[in-house]
Amino acid sequence: MEMSPVSARMLAGILEQRTGQMLSDGRHWRLDIALDTLIRTHGFGSADAVAAAVAGGRDPALSDAVVEALLNNETSFFRDPLSFGLLIDRALPQVMAARPDRTLRIWSAGCSTGQEAYSIAMALAGIAALDDWRIDIVATDVSQAAIKQARDGEYSQFEIQRGLAVRQLVRWFDGEGDVWRARPELRARVRFHTLSVLDAPPLPARFDIILCRNVLFYFSDAVRRRAFQRLARAAAPDAFLLLGAGETAIDQTGYFTSDVDNRGLYRPVDHRAA
Repeated sequence: MEMSPVSARMLAGILEQRTGQMLSDGRHWRLDIALDTLIRTHGFGSADAVAAAVAGGRDPALSDAVVEALLNNETSFFRDPLSFGLLIDRALPQVMAARPDRTLRIWSAGCSTGQEAYSIAMALAGIAALDDWRIDIVATDVSQAAIKQARDGEYSQFEIQRGLAVRQLVRWFDGEGDVWRARPELRARVRFHTLSVLDAPPLPARFDIILCRNVLFYFSDAVRRRAFQRLARAAAPDAFLLLGAGETAIDQTGYFTSDVDNRGLYRPVDHRAA
């Protein structure tokens, strides 16, 4: 049974209030699909029954579960290879040349279940020039469930085969029944935290490279501006920002501008103003 418009708007409002993510009227069809497992697990008869229980406010854990269910955790290893190539081949050499202390700080904002952060770690591990560098990769997401999976480094066969080459699978993962798990040496290369991109940036801030892909287009214009401000506060003055393929900072913020030499990457405009 399709959820009523009143229930849909109520649950979409909770999602936006808790995470900043908007679920437009045209995307309310996602609600029934996203809540299907929760409905069956908790014995609700319909999505409207879930909405009524949440509105009753007697079970805060249910509200948390609904928000988790409505978050879009779509991701994959080495997602959008062209963007990864731009990051590794163009941005990274410039950052390395400007870091005499041989320290590299990277933030994966909105990392979902961790594939992006682990992809970065694997890519950097294959660069001999970085062997004696101190590399700090911080990955954050608003979803507690996604961060737990990322920390555990556990992926299904379906997840593991999306974007991961056989040589990387053999080098960095162990099969355990129907699950593939990242080896300790890979998990040790990334620090995962539950954090919204709208919160204060993670320590140590002043990141050299920030990835915030496929997150901002879920925000309203006002919330997106706030997110750009938070990203700017976390960026080193000469940092690079990589957004999703369908996202841009052009005409969206005064904190970042397009890199004239590397289309698809963005640089802080006036870091002191952030």
